[in-house]
Amino acid sequence: MQKMLTLIANVLKGSAAKNQATRIVVATRMYADFASEATFDIKKCDTHRLEDGPPTKSVLTREDALKYYRTMQVIRRMELKADQLYKQKIIRGFCHLYDGQEACAVGIESGIRLTDHLITAYRSHGYTYTRGVSVREILAELTGRRGGCAKGKGGSMHMYAKNFYGGNGIVGAQVPLGAGVALACKYKGTDEVCVSLYGDGAANQGQIFETYNMASLWKLPCIFICENNKYGMGTSVERAAASTDYYKRGDFIPGIRVDGMDILCVREATKFAADHCRSGKGPIVMELQTYRYHGHSMSDPGISYRTREEIQEVRSKSDPISMLKDRMLNNNLASVEELKEIDVEVRKDIEEAAQFATTDPEPPLEELCNHVFYNEPPMEVRGTNPWMKLKSIS
Repeated sequence: MQKMLTLIANVLKGSAAKNQATRIVVATRMYADFASEATFDIKKCDTHRLEDGPPTKSVLTREDALKYYRTMQVIRRMELKADQLYKQKIIRGFCHLYDGQEACAVGIESGIRLTDHLITAYRSHGYTYTRGVSVREILAELTGRRGGCAKGKGGSMHMYAKNFYGGNGIVGAQVPLGAGVALACKYKGTDEVCVSLYGDGAANQGQIFETYNMASLWKLPCIFICENNKYGMGTSVERAAASTDYYKRGDFIPGIRVDGMDILCVREATKFAADHCRSGKGPIVMELQTYRYHGHSMSDPGISYRTREEIQEVRSKSDPISMLKDRMLNNNLASVEELKEIDVEVRKDIEEAAQFATTDPEPPLEELCNHVFYNEPPMEVRGTNPWMKLKSIS
C-alpha cells in the first residue's frame, strides 16, 4: 500500500498531491468493498382478476440504485426550484409540483422501455425528465423562454418528448388519448405498450370508463395507472369516491394496487403489467398509492384540508428517496459520502439550469403561431384584431 501511495504521489507531485493520492487509493478500496447487488422483500400487491401478481422480492444492483437515487433527487430539487421561481413570480400561471411522488415516475420508467409510450395529466415535470428532456429545457419552459422544450409556449402542463405525449390540462382527457396510442401500437404490431396516467380526482370521469370498455374489447396494450395521492385538489378520496379501490375500477380488466412510495414495488409491478400487455392479454389497471408534499397547485397552500403533521409523518416514514437511501446504505450499495457527492452535483446542476431559465430570451411575437400544424406550407393567422396578421410555419 505504501509503495502504491508513493508511486501515485510521485506522479501527481508535492504534498498536496500525496494527500490526493491517498484519497484516490482509499476511494478505490471503498468502491471495491461495495456489494454489486442486493435482494429486498417488497410489499405484496393487492390484485383483481389475476391468478398471480408481481413478485414480492426485488434485486437491486448498485448501478441501478445510484441511477434511481440521482434521478429522484433531480426531480425533487427541480420541483423545489420551480416552487422558488414561482414565488418570485418568474414562473406564472398553472404549476403542479411532483415532489413526494418521485418513486412513481422513476419506478414506471425503469419497468418499461424508452420505445414504449407514456401520457399523463398536468403534474408532468417528473415524467418529462424521465422521458429524456433536460432540466434546463423543463425550467426554461416553465419560465416561458425560447430554450424551453415547447419553445416557451406550452408551460407547466404542456411538455413533450419522443414517445411522451404530455402534459394535458383537461382532467382525464389524456386517458382515451393513451388508448389511441395503444391502438396504434397494436395496429402497427410494434410490441410496444402505452402507459396512460391519471389521478384519483380524475378516476370518476365517464370518459375513463368508456376507454376501459374499448381497450378491453380490442385488447389494447395499455397500462392504465391511477396515481392515488389521497387528494383530488382539496378533497380526500373518501369524500369523493364511493369506492376507493381504484385498481378494481376496470371491473372486467385485471388490476393491481401498489405501494407508490417504494420505487422497487413500482418497478416490479410495472414490469409485470408491461409483460401482461405485451403477451396479448389486453389492458391492465394499476393503482399507485402515493402522496404529494405540495398542494394541488401553487395556488393551493395544501394545509387547509390536511394538517402539517400529516405531511410530516409521510415525509418521516415513507419518503421515497429516504427509503431508497436507507436500503443502499444498510446493504452496502453506496456510502454516505458518495450520496452526498450526488446531492451536491444535483444542486449545482439545478442552479445552472435555473440560471439559464431566467436569462434565456422569451420567444418573439412572430413565432407565436408557429407549429400549429405539422409539415404544412406557411399559412396566415389572424392576430388579436382583424388587421394584425401573423404567419404560422410548421
